[in-house]
Amino acid sequence: MTINISKISQNGSGLDIEWNDGEKSNFNFMWLRDNCPTARDKDSRHRMFNLLEVSTNISPKQFKINAEGKLEIEWNEGNHISYYDQKWLRENCYTINNKKKYISPYILWNNSLNSKLSTIQIEHDEIMDNKKSLIKWLELLHYYGIAIVKNAPIEKKSAFPILNKIGSIRETFFKTPFEVINIPKPNNSAYTAHALRNHMDLPWFETPPGYQFLHCLINSAEGGQSSAVDGFAVADYLKTNEKETFETLVNIPLKFKDNDYTQESIRSFHAPAITLTKDKDFNDIRFSVATMDALDCHPNDMEKVYKAHHKFGNLLHDDKFVIRFRLNPGDIFSFNNRRVLHGRTAFNPNSGHRHLQGYYIDRDEIIGRLNFLKK
Repeated sequence: MTINISKISQNGSGLDIEWNDGEKSNFNFMWLRDNCPTARDKDSRHRMFNLLEVSTNISPKQFKINAEGKLEIEWNEGNHISYYDQKWLRENCYTINNKKKYISPYILWNNSLNSKLSTIQIEHDEIMDNKKSLIKWLELLHYYGIAIVKNAPIEKKSAFPILNKIGSIRETFFKTPFEVINIPKPNNSAYTAHALRNHMDLPWFETPPGYQFLHCLINSAEGGQSSAVDGFAVADYLKTNEKETFETLVNIPLKFKDNDYTQESIRSFHAPAITLTKDKDFNDIRFSVATMDALDCHPNDMEKVYKAHHKFGNLLHDDKFVIRFRLNPGDIFSFNNRRVLHGRTAFNPNSGHRHLQGYYIDRDEIIGRLNFLKK
């Protein structure tokens, strides 16, 4: 069935439209003028029209469906006529779109993923040779937040070619790649043989890196088992079962600070442990015991903030949510840094060598590349 406009009428500051499938829309006059197809440059597609050049009382002199089937509006200002494609109007109708039930794209997971790790694994050479496999990798990263690339080269910096298939790599002061090895006088606990609690990287940035890629070159030491937890799944559990804890984690900011002694910058940022999108879906999980600064929330909130943080932290390490695995040389552990928290057990540096190289890519690059390839 072709969906067309069956009736148009003016109503206050907008047009009421009835469609032949029974749906109804209202289009505000300023919204229509702002979204006139001539408002955008034909090549760059950037909006060139300046909304400030019309008054807030702008309205049509007349309107109709013309011979080409387009909604034609002659405006009372600026000696201008706009022509709107009906399909575009329907696709961008905010009246109808705001009535639709939001469906999250995310597939939440728990420790049951331990028994089916093969479902989030993909071969390095397949990604390099086949766009369908690249799409599969990006889909795993977007929907599950986690993937393990298998049998990548194990030379230093050899992850660049596969990461360049996604987009721009985000540089930080750790340099790219950063070396995850045991070093003397470390400036980060990752560069030790200690156990690392599940955490996100760089929570003291206003916008922490979206995705992280840990490329295993050598892993012959005893210990050093990797762990991961779906922070969205834990947040969803709290949202369903412990609403007060969830609301505290969403509404009261924590404080994170970079204590790297090698830096000449002091980075500090306040943000809630859980942030939501406009659709109330999960956006970020910000958790790192190691880099949380002395909290400075209101005295009346301190007790409940600590109790909520304590509950959240314990669930993020609970066996029912956490998966554990050992990275082998040639594995690239890929994950959404703002959803999937990662950690490791301690390892014995005297028993062998453990060397990972790390890279960051912003979330926009993953989603943008996936949308382009699927289109």
